[in-house]
Amino acid sequence: MHALRHFYVSVLLDAGESIKAVSEYLGHSDPGLTLKVYAHLMPSSRDRARQALGRALRPDRSPH
Repeated sequence: MHALRHFYVSVLLDAGESIKAVSEYLGHSDPGLTLKVYAHLMPSSRDRARQALGRALRPDRSPH
């Protein structure tokens, strides 16, 4: 059961679900607990943050 729960969380975090939402889904009263337990499943969060900022700051390059 633990492995299934871990898999569930890893899939949600990989898809970009927020820690707050995952915490609610797991029944945790504190998102901080969820973050402590599952933070290691978020190694690409820095890359996602850089990409999001890059998209936001990049001028529109679509053809008009």
